Amino acid sequence: MSKIYIVNKILKEQLIINNKGNDLLWKQANVIKDFCSPWDSKDIERIEFRALWDENKLFFCFKVYDVEIHVHESNNINDSINHSDRVELFFRSNDSMNPYYCLEIDPTARIMDFMAKPGKNFNFDWNWPSGHIEVKSTIEKNYFIVEGAISLQSLKELRLLKQNRIETGVYRAKYNKQKEGTYKPTWITWVNPKTETPDFHITSSFGVFELNE
Repeated sequence: MSKIYIVNKILKEQLIINNKGNDLLWKQANVIKDFCSPWDSKDIERIEFRALWDENKLFFCFKVYDVEIHVHESNNINDSINHSDRVELFFRSNDSMNPYYCLEIDPTARIMDFMAKPGKNFNFDWNWPSGHIEVKSTIEKNYFIVEGAISLQSLKELRLLKQNRIETGVYRAKYNKQKEGTYKPTWITWVNPKTETPDFHITSSFGVFELNE
């Protein structure tokens, strides 16, 4: 059975997204801490994920503990994000994942958003509806914060919010510097997809967000 995360409700227009993740309302959120990297024997650094919702928006906040944050330099923004430390939220419309939608966000709040279909068929020309997502971030000495809000309207129009449930994948990519100066990713997930090699683009890597009234 999929993991279920209960998203608590707050009053409309009360939560302030300020890039620090320190609004007192976040104390009302349940915290996901049980992230894992099934394909790596090393311990992973702590990650905390929180979500809340009101009548208009789904709010989310990642706090990722890391003393060596890597942001890849490239003239191509998608290439840069794709090779940087980042957090990810995937939303699927149904079990067949046809389609599903991906948000990959780096520590500087850059978003790589795209639509996908089974078999890692990615459409990078697609973007989350304009004006329906807001993301802010900050980098501190020992961690970074990615904080955001997504309109419920966009989730409904994309057929992702159904009967107060959103089928969601929550992930993290950590790029570790190697001796030769290259970087190797560690793939981290909330739900263990039980695959032999890392794969987030699969039904078994998703859990369920339940919006609690």
